[in-house]
Amino acid sequence: MTVPLDTLTIPDHIHGYPQVAFGGYVAGMLAGRSGAPTVRIDFRRPIAVATPLILTADDGHAALTSPDGTLLAEATPAALTLTPPPAPSWSEAKTATETALSSPARGITDCYGCGAACAPGRGIRLFSWSLPGRAMMTAAWTPDPGLAAENGELTAESVWSALDCPGGIAAFIHSDMARGAVTAALTATQLNPIHAGEDYISHAWPISRDGRKHTVGVAISTPRGELCALAEALWVEPRVS
Repeated sequence: MTVPLDTLTIPDHIHGYPQVAFGGYVAGMLAGRSGAPTVRIDFRRPIAVATPLILTADDGHAALTSPDGTLLAEATPAALTLTPPPAPSWSEAKTATETALSSPARGITDCYGCGAACAPGRGIRLFSWSLPGRAMMTAAWTPDPGLAAENGELTAESVWSALDCPGGIAAFIHSDMARGAVTAALTATQLNPIHAGEDYISHAWPISRDGRKHTVGVAISTPRGELCALAEALWVEPRVS
């Protein structure tokens, strides 16, 4: 039987597009309640920040609805057969992030995932840049303690948030995805804990394109090459009226 777990609101600062809850955070929240080792999150409608929401869960499934029962996002157990390409080196990832932060071509936003305007602990602050000679984005990332639970491990919300923006940026840069695109589905698994204050490498790459639909992969690894989290995402461009 599906039972309500929480009535909640997503804080204002956890947004991607203005006033829209950050998809990776929502995905991690549902995945954590699901309990399945690999989970697919399907986003059905935009989710507003600072608005009452209802979260339910049952047997590996979870759902987020509005108080009137409108389905906003749902989690289902899934399989992930994605094989990630080799991760860049720590040096390559660090250079990419330094370039991202210094380049005038990169806008400064308060996006919860990739916004440089977010204060440490108030955003993921994962700054990707294109890897020379490869269709891949990469970043060096040292998670802030504000993203972690009391034991120092990142929460599911933080891990899944880190798996969101890099894939979209890979599609924007390497697959010519139109601006205004959104995460329609995110399938991910966490293989090893991710700890605040330790160094990690993010890399993301385009997989395929079908019209307005873009499929991308994202991975988070240690500098030693240990894979910690892996995701495949479907991004969808807005319709042209």
